Amino acid sequence: MNRRHLLKTAALAASATFLVAASAQSTGAGGNKRQKLILQVSDADPGKWNLALNNAKNVQKDLGAANVDVEIVAYGPGIGMLKLDSTVASRVTEATQAGVKVVACENTMHGQKLTKEDMNAAIGYVPAGVTEIMVRQSEGWSYVRP
Repeated sequence: MNRRHLLKTAALAASATFLVAASAQSTGAGGNKRQKLILQVSDADPGKWNLALNNAKNVQKDLGAANVDVEIVAYGPGIGMLKLDSTVASRVTEATQAGVKVVACENTMHGQKLTKEDMNAAIGYVPAGVTEIMVRQSEGWSYVRP
């Protein structure tokens, strides 16, 4: 086999894997597939956070909040926006009240010497943000990085 054929075969296999994972998503009421979205925010930029929060809100509006799971994972510099005194703290709380799961990476918190007392009370925690994204993707979640 030549290199071009191998690359084409690999691309087809990757596409097939994605389609199988997507079709394996859980089914909601009425037989509709429940959609699942994971958003990554690793920038210390309020604009990026507002974009991610808008994405989450718009997906819930478009698909119906009862038909979609949305999770925002923050790590690295982006974790600062999950602190109590963050410029987007009220929007983060509002999103969690609307059913968006917002989680902070405990590895990053440890590295930045942050405690749960420093953070927005509405959020959750995962041991490792990147691992959370990898696991969700393997479960068929769609990934977006605003």
